[in-house]
Amino acid sequence: MKNKNLIFAAVSLVIFVLIAVLYANPIMSGKEMIQPDIVHYKGGAKELLDYRAEHGQETYWSDAMFGGMPTYQTGAQFRGDVIKKLDDVFMFLPKPANYIFLLFAGFFFLGIVATRNWKYALLGATFFGLSTYFYIIIAAGHNGKVHTIAYFAPLLAGILLVYVRKKYLLGFIVTSIFMGLQVSANHPQMTYYLFLALGFLFLSELVRAYQHKITWKHFGISSGVLALAFVLGVGMNSQRIMANAEYVKETVRGKQILDSDRHTSGKSGMDRESITAWSYGKLETLNLFIPRLMGGASQEEGSDKVMAYIQEWYQANVTSEAQHNQFMKGFVSPTYWGDQPGTSGPAYQGAVVCFLALLGFFFAWKKYRYWILGASILTILLAWGSNFGFLTDLFIDYVPMYNKFRAPSSILVVVELLFPLIAIVGLYRFFTDEKLTDEYKQKVLMYTTGGVLGVTLILLFAGKAILGFHTDNEKVYLQPDLLSYLVDERFKMFQTDALKAMLYVAITAGAMYLSFKKKLAVNVTLIIIGLVSFFDLWTVNKRYLNDGNFADKTFAQNPFQTENSEYLMEKAGDNPYIQGLLQQDKVNKVLETIAAKDQSHFRIFNTTLGTFSETNTSYFKSSVGGYHAVKLRRYDDLINAYFYQTDSIRMPRVLNMLNAKYFVGGDQNQPISYPNPDANGNAWFVSDIKVANSPNEELKSIGDMDTKKIAIIGKEDQAYLNGKNLQADSTAFIQLKTYEANALEFEAQTKTPQLAVFSEVYYPHGWKVMIDGSEVPYIKANYLLRAVYVPAGKHQISMKFEPEVIEKGKMFSYASVGIFAILSLLGIGWFYKNKKSQKIVE
Repeated sequence: MKNKNLIFAAVSLVIFVLIAVLYANPIMSGKEMIQPDIVHYKGGAKELLDYRAEHGQETYWSDAMFGGMPTYQTGAQFRGDVIKKLDDVFMFLPKPANYIFLLFAGFFFLGIVATRNWKYALLGATFFGLSTYFYIIIAAGHNGKVHTIAYFAPLLAGILLVYVRKKYLLGFIVTSIFMGLQVSANHPQMTYYLFLALGFLFLSELVRAYQHKITWKHFGISSGVLALAFVLGVGMNSQRIMANAEYVKETVRGKQILDSDRHTSGKSGMDRESITAWSYGKLETLNLFIPRLMGGASQEEGSDKVMAYIQEWYQANVTSEAQHNQFMKGFVSPTYWGDQPGTSGPAYQGAVVCFLALLGFFFAWKKYRYWILGASILTILLAWGSNFGFLTDLFIDYVPMYNKFRAPSSILVVVELLFPLIAIVGLYRFFTDEKLTDEYKQKVLMYTTGGVLGVTLILLFAGKAILGFHTDNEKVYLQPDLLSYLVDERFKMFQTDALKAMLYVAITAGAMYLSFKKKLAVNVTLIIIGLVSFFDLWTVNKRYLNDGNFADKTFAQNPFQTENSEYLMEKAGDNPYIQGLLQQDKVNKVLETIAAKDQSHFRIFNTTLGTFSETNTSYFKSSVGGYHAVKLRRYDDLINAYFYQTDSIRMPRVLNMLNAKYFVGGDQNQPISYPNPDANGNAWFVSDIKVANSPNEELKSIGDMDTKKIAIIGKEDQAYLNGKNLQADSTAFIQLKTYEANALEFEAQTKTPQLAVFSEVYYPHGWKVMIDGSEVPYIKANYLLRAVYVPAGKHQISMKFEPEVIEKGKMFSYASVGIFAILSLLGIGWFYKNKKSQKIVE
């Protein structure tokens, strides 16, 4: 029997490979996915990738974006984290087939642990592996997120092996490995959300021990085994975790530095507005069951017809600036009318899956039912974010680390894990557990089916009155005829999906009822349910991730083309995103030309594509701007203070300080580049010091003063200059001699002691400054730059980024892997020895 199950498991894995490759079939013809976030990554990581290719090792600092920042979150490899080698084995398919396969295979393992039946595990794998949200984030390029989510299920499987199956050794091994893989996938937010849900599992087991349904001994051993597994799994990633833990303190996720109306200095985490920007609407939660309840994506498939009508209406009806302004206040999306600022699509779980999950809360064993219900309710409420302020504020203020993460809507990934699980557990028990009476089964099935179909039917007939299908702003600002048109189009979308949902639920319920009445074989019923759900999710997913997301590898590997041609346009086809990339060719050419003509080290200030929403500049040369969610806090403060308003005096002073040697302006069709003769250069001497009494004063002062002549330092650094008699020397100079991402060499000469200010971003961890080979302390100047005292004379000044945390992390990573290996081998040895002893006794 065991061999037979292994054969079925192997066949299932082959099926998952085929599904993954079939879904991503353009990869078979040599095409690759073109993902917006990965395009940004390729630009921002160019210096890092070039350094790795040239030196065969990592640089943990890059000047490519935002004046310079650690590369811990921008593509650095942590070679001490050997668990990544195992991850590479699992990621054997080309993208995105690798992620799709992992989603299916991981949940299949969880299904085997939960039901011990490969059929239900296979069915559950299709429920989870085809969850629409995963395909939306793959299309966007959120690879780290979907990679982390793919390890949710096998990690939970390891935990259940310990708590539920009492397989302590196997559970320890599985949990340790997949905890390690989960962390190595590098999306802490997703891991954090998963552990919020796992807290309910722990509480459930605690209550079961209190009720004597399990022994306190088992609960204690299980909890101890899992705690050790978690620690070792995390420890296997010590290099990554320790580096990022150090880094996050200095970023927008760390403590506030400034005082303002929105936040207080010293308070950790992001402000409420940033945290809750993408909050799911309360009614929007029904998207789990009906995908286009709120119009689907902001640019939903088929919305081009709606946009064509709107454009025609606009031309005929908008004749003044006042009318234009009123239209712009009301109109945001032709299809989406939910509470979020915009969306790439709904978190659709599947009509069949949601229906079976509801049944599962009645049929599943209590050891699954209550903790899954509690975790699901909490995560749905938290997904509402600002729309359920009491709970959200409670978590922001009192739950550790919750304020480090934004976009609460993404917590619905927990529901997308737990609904398929409770669905297959409930379904398994419905068909196999004789403890459930026929009367109870029939009653629950009939009432749940009637309730789901009845509510959907009410929405179909009275949906416009109940839901509205418009935003508040649309109702206020849009003309009645245009509003009526939008409502009708959105209702049609909803109507189509609602009717499909009713059909899928009716088929599923009908098959279960016939099987219950012994008129249909259980296996046939499972096949019917599987096919209906598969068809439903597959067709919805194809709206958001389809062949149009794939392109010729020319664009995927180098999205920053410097020339356009008929040949490239032909390769781009009708893909609007790639066509948009090709339209940036003139800007890219200007950037390439600047980089080729001037080989010195400097930065470019590019306004043609949105300074802080592009990485084209970083691909060719160091940029004042960039695109990344986890910027250094001080640089983010600088952006907010100087770059979101036009000031012809103060902003240029900041750009000079950042050594913006070239400006690129105009538009992408006619970009213009011009040099900035006032740039401060890579470093300069000052002898005039102003001490700021607060960070706010320090930040403000750099726009009010000539930073080439005056340095502003915080009062906390005033002691650094005590006893140092700075004097001006008009003949002094300091020049950059060699530049690498993580090492700079300067030559300096001065007749008097001076303060050297470097156009290099201050970061207190890892940078070492040496004068003539001897390490010296340095301080922060001008709110975010490095500065060092230089005595009179001729000197060689060098800077190297050698973070101690990398070596320490490597040591802990190796130690964790070693401890895990030793404990696993000892456990396996004890297990076989004990098994052998039992056979002898028998």
